[in-house]
Amino acid sequence: MITRLTILRDTPSPVDPAALALSALGWILSDEHRADRLLALTGLTPDELRASLGNRGTLGAVLDFLAAHEPDLVAAADALGVSPQELAGASRALAA
Repeated sequence: MITRLTILRDTPSPVDPAALALSALGWILSDEHRADRLLALTGLTPDELRASLGNRGTLGAVLDFLAAHEPDLVAAADALGVSPQELAGASRALAA
């Protein structure tokens, strides 16, 4: 009797753009200089940022912040285990 083994391959699951943006925000806030730059460029206060975390526009702005500075985009993508293109795609999905 011959036994056949089937190898199941993991298929990439779609990444929720909002969840990815929140993870990216966590990465941004882990560095005080980067966090200060985000607040300065968006014009948000820490309280406003906290209050608007459920807003797609705010989450898109977080990803746009990363996309505007390629070294941060690449480093964040690496830290989050995604490609820079996935981060950019999440930003587009949030804007739609």
